[in-house]
Amino acid sequence: MSKILVVDDSSTMRRIIINTLARLGFKDTVPAADGVEAWEAYKNNKNDISVIITDWNMPNMNGLEFVKKVRSVDKKTPIIMVTTEGGKKEVITALKAGVNNYIVKPFTPQVLKEKLQAVIGTNEK
Repeated sequence: MSKILVVDDSSTMRRIIINTLARLGFKDTVPAADGVEAWEAYKNNKNDISVIITDWNMPNMNGLEFVKKVRSVDKKTPIIMVTTEGGKKEVITALKAGVNNYIVKPFTPQVLKEKLQAVIGTNEK
């Protein structure tokens, strides 16, 4: 069963994303509070993770550093960056680092669904 790694330093935001994913039919999620935790979770579940949804601004290791670390060993797993940084420069930086898609907070469940479908190429639910 494929899992979605959800990385956000805000426990509220993690819960919102995980609940939204569950409503969209994605019940198997792996939560992480920052890039360091996410990297450990990624290494432990590497073969099971089908998508990574990560925040940008986090302590210890930010989302961009985490994305670069994942991309150094894995070019395929889709990564969606979630952030309050909606500027063009930030989007370009994230895309250059290997992010497949981008969501600006606040966002609706519909936006999350569309971005997920865009990266995994499915029309489930």
